[in-house]
This record gives sequence, C-alpha cells and structure tokens, in this order.
Amino acid sequence: MSGLVPYLFFPGNAAEALTFYRGVFGGELQLFTYERFARTDGPGDAIAHGQLKGVVDLFASDAAGDEDAVHIVGATFSLLGTADPATLQKWFAALSDGGAITDPLQKRPWGDFDGQVTDRYGIRWLIGYQES
Repeated sequence: MSGLVPYLFFPGNAAEALTFYRGVFGGELQLFTYERFARTDGPGDAIAHGQLKGVVDLFASDAAGDEDAVHIVGATFSLLGTADPATLQKWFAALSDGGAITDPLQKRPWGDFDGQVTDRYGIRWLIGYQES
C-alpha cells in the first residue's frame, strides 16, 4: 500500500463511484457491503468498505447515517507525473466526462502541462506532466 490514500464517504453511491474510478484508472476493485461486515447503521447492500488498488489507490464507502458525505473544499487530488503523458491526458478526459473542467489541460509558460477538473462526484483533480 502506498503512503497517503484518500478515504471518501459517498451519499449512497460508493459502488458506482469506485466502479467509475476503476474505469478511469484501472486497477483491482474490492467492494464489501454493510451486511458482510455485520454493520447495522445503514442498508445491508450499502458499501461498508471499498478499495481501488492500482496506479491510483482510493478507499471509499457509503456514508452511515451520522457521517457526512464527501464535500471537499480547499483541496484537490494531485496526479502530477503519476503516469505517462498519454495516460494522464486520457484520465483528464475521462474524469471530465459528466464533470466540469476548471482549467483545461494545457502547456504552461514554464513548459509543464497541467489542468484541473472536478469529476461527476465533486472530486477535484490536478493532472499534469513534463514532456521529455
């Protein structure tokens, strides 16, 4: 496991969100329901814990009754140099599908490429790379 891994609480659509992220980033997806974990603080078919493991690692679950669902402000997930430029361009396009481009992926005056997008689940991403 890598060092810092975001853990997101979704408002009942964690399985959908993690499946979307697997489609974007690839990797192995595991989903465990509240019922499987013997949790009674939500519907049995809700996701108690989900994990996407790959180039990008994410944890997520459906928020329990007393937990807030994800609403991140003042932060963005940075994927600067995480993969080759073609892959990062593909990720940017996929994350923008159903979301909103905040700042197009473009060459900057200092020579690097970057851009920002908010995906369909409200998660902000900074994607960038250096050309060799």
